[in-house]
Amino acid sequence: SQLPDPAIEDQGKDYIRPILNKYTALCVRCPGYGTRTNTVILIDSEGRVTFTERNMINADASQWKTSTYEFKLHT
Repeated sequence: SQLPDPAIEDQGKDYIRPILNKYTALCVRCPGYGTRTNTVILIDSEGRVTFTERNMINADASQWKTSTYEFKLHT
């Protein structure tokens, strides 16, 4: 078996990709609504995790706080 399986990856891509492209954005900005948090989770082949999150402070798009946590997954 091959992972990831190309046959599974291709299922529904013609249907879902246009929806994702239309309704997703890296950062949304609208009056009274928008992106307030960005999160990135990295896991290496040895189970080490780096979790980084950026949060908007007081709904002010010019002020952000970044927090990073590192830990190892239990096996």
